Amino acid sequence: MILAWAAALFLATRFFSAWEQRQHNPNTEVRSAHGPGFVEVRLVGNHQGHFVVDGAINEQPVHFMLDTGATDVAIPERVARQLGLARGAPVQVSTANGRTEGYRTRLNSVQLGDIRLRDVRAMVVPGLDGDQILLGMSALKQLEFTQRSGTLLLRQNLK
Repeated sequence: MILAWAAALFLATRFFSAWEQRQHNPNTEVRSAHGPGFVEVRLVGNHQGHFVVDGAINEQPVHFMLDTGATDVAIPERVARQLGLARGAPVQVSTANGRTEGYRTRLNSVQLGDIRLRDVRAMVVPGLDGDQILLGMSALKQLEFTQRSGTLLLRQNLK
């Protein structure tokens, strides 16, 4: 009987852990739609209304949170080290926690589903906590985006 209860608790814990992860990031599997001359990705807002999505920088998996208020893609220093990004020129950065120093860098590629952006300006931010990268306007300005009813549609026009 104890073994059955332990197994039930284990399975319930696994189920609710996966459910909680889907609530935080409902876009772990990004599906893309292709049309004549464009690629689209549809994202669902999480329980807080944020658009969080798994993607890639320089072909390495990362976690993004879309942030139209961020001028550049902002990468926590720890994640930048893992990605092998070089620190460039220092620059003053305004964040929600105040002013800090960041470092310019360039990303060879940023990927969300089948959307691929090349040569994207970014910032390594030592004071940024966690492993989530803020996908700012240096990347988003290359896309068309429309938000409606808790869904964000990103469209890349192919040239």
